[in-house]
Amino acid sequence: MKPFLRSQLERYAQRLGELDFLLSREDIMSDMAQYRTISREHAEVTQIAGRYARYQQREADLAGAREMLADPDMAEMAQEEITGAEAELLQLEDELQRLLLPKDPDDARNAFVEIRAGTGGDESALFAGDLTRMYTRYAANVGWKVEVVSENAAELGGYKEIVLRIEGDHVYGALKFESGGHRVQRVPATETQGRIHTSACTVAVMPEPDEHEAIKLNPADLRIDTFRASGAGGQHINKTDSAVRVVHLPTGIVAECQDGRSQHANKAKALQVLQARIQEKDRSERAAKEAALRKGLIGSGDRSDRIRTYNFPQGRLTDHRINLTLYKLLYVMEGDLADVLQALAHAREAEQLEELELSAV
Repeated sequence: MKPFLRSQLERYAQRLGELDFLLSREDIMSDMAQYRTISREHAEVTQIAGRYARYQQREADLAGAREMLADPDMAEMAQEEITGAEAELLQLEDELQRLLLPKDPDDARNAFVEIRAGTGGDESALFAGDLTRMYTRYAANVGWKVEVVSENAAELGGYKEIVLRIEGDHVYGALKFESGGHRVQRVPATETQGRIHTSACTVAVMPEPDEHEAIKLNPADLRIDTFRASGAGGQHINKTDSAVRVVHLPTGIVAECQDGRSQHANKAKALQVLQARIQEKDRSERAAKEAALRKGLIGSGDRSDRIRTYNFPQGRLTDHRINLTLYKLLYVMEGDLADVLQALAHAREAEQLEELELSAV
């Protein structure tokens, strides 16, 4: 194991003792907010310290087995122990490296997924519909809940723009690298001469803000409009001006919600989307500055970054950021995204490990 990793792991063993002491104090036990915060850290530190203790134990086992090799009667058993210990140590080191990587506090949050048609007219809107289906199917596969916050349907099908709220375990962490430009190459249904067209959509994945954060928006900076929801929605929604649009005047950022029948509920949801978009704008600007200093493998998540091509004639999906090519496009479009998302997560972990090692030098 590299010295910089070992020194960091030693700190976790020390921190565990400190946290055990804190959790035994009556003043902390009586403060539920503080107790929950410390308990969460205790669970994380316990996991890392426990795996490191196992690593140290297997190191000791390996050293003992190597000493036993000198005894002819014990050599065969010692060699078996050496082989097993070396394999487990490699596995444990890989696991510990991943556990040490800095965690994005937003990863555990629910997410808003915004899909917007770009170049390509009607075909782009149809592709936006296909991407919506892809993410919705994937969410269903992993047990997440999806609801439509707002939608602007296109005349021939699909969407000019749609915003989904996806609720579940670790949604933002799993989907955050989907942000960027998605390009499709295929023969559109409207094409009579069989020519392949190229069109594009943009996807933005934003963590859902804490439910208390929306109230931090200054009411003086907001313009709130109500309007009649468009499209099919039942008799009630067509008779009431329940849809809400919120404009953040300093930035010009707009959010709307027309999903619910209650104007109050739609306003609350629109404010959440607005807050998420404002935070995403800040995050994108920071990421752009960081990208100017170093070339990130995954990219900044900016809408202008072309991240992926869906080539239907070849049945091929290519993620340009990590040079990933899969010839299972139809499966992916039906929600089989696990291989893509896992490859992106591993690429980011490799990046973080490199950064961690450089910071320790």
